[in-house]
This record gives sequence, structure tokens and C-alpha cells, in this order.
Amino acid sequence: MTDKPSHLPERLALLADLNAARYITDGLLTGKEDVPAIALNKVTEPLPHNEARGALLPVRDLVDDAMHVFSADKATAADAWLAPRLHATLRLTRREAADRRFWNYLALGVAPDYVVWRQTTKPKDGGPPRVAASRFRGSADSQAFARLWWAAELFRNGPDYGPVVTACGQQEMFNSALRLSVIDHRPTAQALVTLISRGRVSTTREVNALLKAVNASAATLMYDVMAPDIERDGRPLAQWVEAAEWAPAVPRRGLPEGPDEERAPEESVATLTEHFAELFTGAPVRGKNTDDNESD
Repeated sequence: MTDKPSHLPERLALLADLNAARYITDGLLTGKEDVPAIALNKVTEPLPHNEARGALLPVRDLVDDAMHVFSADKATAADAWLAPRLHATLRLTRREAADRRFWNYLALGVAPDYVVWRQTTKPKDGGPPRVAASRFRGSADSQAFARLWWAAELFRNGPDYGPVVTACGQQEMFNSALRLSVIDHRPTAQALVTLISRGRVSTTREVNALLKAVNASAATLMYDVMAPDIERDGRPLAQWVEAAEWAPAVPRRGLPEGPDEERAPEESVATLTEHFAELFTGAPVRGKNTDDNESD
């Protein structure tokens, strides 16, 4: 099995797509090879800042803890635990998080063993278990660490990461929700989480049907008019990022706290929760009347 990198610098870095591709070998994707850490770090670029949030060890420690805590469970269970803690450890802005080079480095330079542990699956053609290359170098909804960060960013409710835990407990919220532009509307995201937390939708197929219905309805209804969000103030985020200089390590048991932003308006969330529940009532759920043997 792919092992922890033999060389870990003090700070995180950036790894360009072309350079990352050189190290995504078939041996790595099948968990039979390690990443040549020293060679990889020679082709990285430094972060554009020298702040404490760029330290590598806190991220590596977090990944080690995730693999230890969930070693006896399905690896998918680690998502809901790791997503909010990764987000609170990195303290990125959205502009920084949009840089694929950052996630390339986390996957290949910091924790390739985590990517192999978490993302190895059995191909449908019956071949040997392997990791999709997009888990190391891919889009925000598929890359192993980017998907966790964006799920935490889009589903947190101000400083509260509780909704993130609920959302990340459903793999379809990664597979489909992160691809929808409507999720950037906070009342929409919170209404979806509310329906899951209440048990109104629970299976992968039900979540998929709900998301399709919500996205289709968005073509004719403007959710931001129907259920307005408050105008967001950028100062709490800036202060939260700045506070990384003296912030302790994120808690392993209780949830960390995110930026001290105002939460999504409760009235708007309630309005969309009711609307989405009605949409789901008429949404076709594949295999609804058959045995639902689903896997994550």
C-alpha cells in the first residue's frame, strides 16, 4: 500500500498540473508505489504568503488522525469528520481554494497514502482495485481534498460546521450537489441539509432525486428572490484567516468554529425547506419500490 511521503517540508506548496501528472503513475493508482517525495518537492512553487496557515504538519497530523479513527470503518465515514476540520485548519479564501495547484500538492506531496486509502474502489469491469487519477489531480467535486474543503465551505452555516457533517454523511452530496451552482445560495444549501437531517430524504437515490428536482426548479424560480440571503460581509472571514497566526490545532472530538459570519436567514431556509419537500414528493426516485442495495 502507498506509504506516507518519506520527505515532508515544513510548509505547504503549489504543484502545477503538468508536474503533478508526472507522478500519477499506474503504480500509485493501484497503491503499489510511493510518490518520490524529494523529486516532487523540487518542482513545487512556494505559497504566495508566509503565514502560519501554510504549515504542513497540522494538515498531515489531521490526515493521520482521520485514518486512525476510521481504520475499522468504511473509509467513506472519514469524510464527515475530516471536511470541517480540514477547512478550519487551512483557513483559505475561496480564491485560494480555486487554485488547483494547492490541492495537487496536498494529494501528492502531503498525503498520497490518504488518497489511496480513501478513494480506492473496484472498477466495474472487474479489474484490480485502483484510484481514479482525478482524485489526485481533478476538479473541485472529485479531487480528494478539494471536495472536502468545498463541501465544508458551501454547507457551513456561518461559524457552524454541524450542517457540513450532515451533508458529508451523504456521498451523493459530493457526487452531485457540488456540481450545482444553486448550492452557492446559502438558504438552498441549508434547506437541503434540513431535509436530510429530518430523515425526509435518506438514501442515495432519494438525495439524487431531490437534487435533480431542486436544480430543475431553479430554471424557473429564482431562489435568491424567493428566499433571500443577507448581504455577506467579508470582514469576519478576513479576521478568521488572520487569527490562524495564534489559533490552536482544531479539536478532534468537538467541531471547530468557522468564520464568525451571520447565519443564513431562518425564514428563507424554512421557505425553501417546505418548497423542496413538495418538489421531492413528486420527484421520481429510481428503484423506489425495489430493494435499495446501495453502496457509497
